[in-house]
Formats: sequence, C-alpha cells, structure tokens
Amino acid sequence: MKQALVTEEGKQEAEKGSNQKSDINQWLVFAIIAFSLLMMTIDSTIVATALHTIQEDLDTSVSWVGWTLTAYSFGFVLMLPLSAKLSTRFGHRRIFVASVSVFTIASVFCGLSNNIYLLILMRIVQAIGGAGITPSATGLIVDHFGKSRAQFLGLFGSIFSVGALVGPIFGGFFVTYWSWPWIFFINFPLGVAVLILSFQYIPEDGPVSTRQEKMDFVGLMLMGTAILSAMYAATYLAEAEHTAFSSIFIGLAVLSVISFTLLSRHLKRVEAPFIQPRFIFGKGFGAVNLFNIIHSGMAIGALSLVPLYAINRYEISELHSGTLLVAEGLASVVLSAIMSMYINRTGYRTPLYVGGGIMVSGIGLLALEPQLGLSPFLWLMGSTFLVGIGFGIMSPAGRNAGISLAPEHSSNIAAVRSLGLQMGEITTISGTTAIIAGSQNASFTQAAIYASLAAFFLIALSIVPNIPEQKGAW
Repeated sequence: MKQALVTEEGKQEAEKGSNQKSDINQWLVFAIIAFSLLMMTIDSTIVATALHTIQEDLDTSVSWVGWTLTAYSFGFVLMLPLSAKLSTRFGHRRIFVASVSVFTIASVFCGLSNNIYLLILMRIVQAIGGAGITPSATGLIVDHFGKSRAQFLGLFGSIFSVGALVGPIFGGFFVTYWSWPWIFFINFPLGVAVLILSFQYIPEDGPVSTRQEKMDFVGLMLMGTAILSAMYAATYLAEAEHTAFSSIFIGLAVLSVISFTLLSRHLKRVEAPFIQPRFIFGKGFGAVNLFNIIHSGMAIGALSLVPLYAINRYEISELHSGTLLVAEGLASVVLSAIMSMYINRTGYRTPLYVGGGIMVSGIGLLALEPQLGLSPFLWLMGSTFLVGIGFGIMSPAGRNAGISLAPEHSSNIAAVRSLGLQMGEITTISGTTAIIAGSQNASFTQAAIYASLAAFFLIALSIVPNIPEQKGAW
C-alpha cells in the first residue's frame, strides 16, 4: 500500500514537472540565466586586466593584489556546497534571486573600497552571492528543460567563454579611460536587469521541502580553514624578508594539512556532510572532478594571469593586454556551442582528449619567445586562441560527464564541479603570484611556470580513460 502511494506521488510529480516544462519559454528563461552567469564570469576576467592598476592605486604587492582573484575563488569554494543545499531545500528560483541580489550589492561596495584589505573582504562577500548562481541555475535547467537539458547545460560553457571575451575588453577600457572601480560598478545595472526579468519570467518554486536537514557548518569551517591558511602561507612566503623556515609559515602550512586531514575524515563519518563524499571521489565522479580541477580550474587560473604577464614581460599596455583574452573567449564560445549540439554523438572522452591536447599546446606556447616574425601581442593572442579552442571542445563534456551520473542531484554536482574549478584556480594563482613576488625576474619566472603547467596538463590527460563514457540522451 505504501509503495503504491509513493509510486502515485511520483507520477503526480512527473506530470507536474512535465506541465511546468510546457508552460515556459525555454529560450527566454535560458537567456535570463545566461545573463546572470555572464555577469558573474565577466567579473572574474575583468578584474584580471586591472591587477596592475589596482596594485599601484592601492599601494600593495603583487601577492596581495592576487588575493582579489583568489579571495573571490575562496568565497565560491566556501559557499558553493551550502548554496547547493539551500537551492534544493528552498527552491532554485528563490536562491537564484537571492544570489544575484547579494552579488549585485557586493559589487558596488567592491568599487567603493579604498584599501586592498577591504577590497578582498568585499570580493569574498561578492563570491558568496555568485556561488549560488551556478547550482540554482543548473537546477532550473534540469527541472524545466526536459530532454533538451543536456544541450542547454552544455551551452553553459559558451556563456562563461562570452564572459572571458567581453570582460577583458571592458576591463582594459575602464582602466585606460576611466578608473578601476567601474569594473565592479558595471555589475549593478546588469544585476538589476536580471532580477526584474527573473521575477517576471522564471516559474515560481513549488512547495519547499519540510525535511529540516542539518547544515554541516563544521565541515565548511574545516575546509575554509584549510584553504585560507594555505593561501596566506603562500602570500607570507612571498614577502622578501620571510623564508620557508619561518615559524609563522610552518604553522600555517601545518594548520592547512591538519584541517584537510580532519575534513577528509569528517566527510566520511558525519551523517549529513555539506558534500556527499561519493560526489567528490565516488565511482566515476572522482575522475571527472580531478580532470575538471586540472584542465579547467588550473588552466583558467593560468589564463587569468596572462594580462599581467604581457605587461611585465613585453610592456604591453593595460588596454591591449586585456584584449589578449578576446581571441580565447571567441574561440571558446564558438566551439562550446558547436560541441553542445553534438555532445550526444561524440560522447565525453574524445572531446576531452582533443580539447585537452590543444589547450596544452596553447599554454606551452605562452612560455616561448615570439616566433615566425610575429609581434609579442599577436604571439600571445595566438596562444590564448588555442587555449580557447581547447576549452570550447572540452567544456560541454566536462560539465555533462558528472551530472549525467546522477541528474536528480544536479545542483549538488554542479556545485562540486564549480568548487573544483575554484580550487584549481586558487592553487594556480596563489602559487604563481607567490613565486613571482619572490623572484628576481618575474617575467622569466612566469614563463617557466607556463612551461611546467603545460607538461603537467599533458601528463594529466591520462585521467580521461577513467571518465565514464555516455552517448545519447540521459
């Protein structure tokens, strides 16, 4: 009797979801979601082009100005698992609207910051808002887009690429002809527009869950402590007067290791962890997450420092260094859109191999001196263009490979993927800026880092055979 009742309730929910899908304009709802993702992505790439100017205006070091990127990633990592649970519990639309609101307001305060420490703090708050956008947006797509959800989720990658395309242009323009605070103020009109359209066109959430699931604040605290102590250890070591034998550095490093160890044990023992361990390193998920951390997160981190590299090594202006990422964004947009349409035919492994190989070649070329008589500007643009092609080919497969394993947990899986990307980005940016700050020749050091990353990315392609293959609709 109980089983029959559950089955009947499942049928009613399915019929309800089916009716909901037919009552909305999928392309209009997707456009609203895409606009929010675009706003969030622009903010990452637009800040990268202004690092040099922010460093000079706020009179700070390159390692501290790097925190404007890593603090944003830190806020994402800390809030993503929580926002995924909130989205599932209270409704995807509610959390989507709340997240966009926090992101928009925090952006204004970022622009008003008059010292590097306040800016870093506001970037964390901004990221807390941005962290809720991807899981809730993913949940909206899965709930309302039926059999076409794989294609629409695949298009997420092209949206992020559009942000990578537009952000550097805006950043270079604002820094050259206006002032760096406008790289944050630009989010205000975009955020207001998204909120107005969301209230009008995104379907309201159904009844919320009555189950009062506990939030795993202990796990979040352990993860935050582990990441933050590692980040500060890298920044502390970058200062000229500090060494690896400093008691403060050793203490921070030990604290980070202990926190990560306790976090691993905690996730396996607690009844309701902030992230289910199986979504992190379970069968299939482990390989997918590791690939995304390395070939997406770490590569994004390396790419975000290209404008700073262009200024330091070739003395290219802020305006022109920002446009270096335009070719990368354009290539990624086009290839991601194309691969999204054919993802059901290609499966996952082939695009990951091909895209990963092309991306490796682009990262490697960044380390070399310009060849073929090309100017430094054209050489760097050509290199980032190859990286963009690789990103575009890999993105739909990397995103769908995890979600297709458990579509009913799409918000949580999307959060894990985003968390992995941010972890990879934090690792690359923190490590690179710390090494550069402590070197005598910053440009040569960064070139060597790009060469090392290319070799590491190439070796890491061996992960692909362990990623579950999937062809056709899921």
